[in-house]
Amino acid sequence: MPVRLNPYLGFRDTAREAMEFYRSVFGGELTISTFADFHASEDPAEQDKVMHSQLETPGGLVLMASDTPNAMAYTPGDTFSVSLSGGADADAELRGYWEKLSEGGRVIEPLTVAPWGDAFGMVTDKHGVTWLVNISGDAA
Repeated sequence: MPVRLNPYLGFRDTAREAMEFYRSVFGGELTISTFADFHASEDPAEQDKVMHSQLETPGGLVLMASDTPNAMAYTPGDTFSVSLSGGADADAELRGYWEKLSEGGRVIEPLTVAPWGDAFGMVTDKHGVTWLVNISGDAA
């Protein structure tokens, strides 16, 4: 699987509605996972929130989004990040990007095994851009 670079949008409680709208605009296949699906929050108010959604269009467009947990700051206008993702065959490449993006930046989530089984991490680089790195497959 090649490395992909995708926009990742953040919402407070409207990720599902937004992604269904984007599907109506662009077409394609939409997958949605909630916080409850991965036991990612003990807050009953967050169980139906979108932990991760992904829209893939027949033309190759990919858009991702999630709801921001209540415990995290949410500032409209600062609600995007960039996602780098790939398979185990891109493990070394993605980890190299992670290391370089982390230099002088702030690690939000270390690059470790996530509840969904992939290696995942979040970092804000020294220029203030937040990056999500996900290595699927046998990357853990």
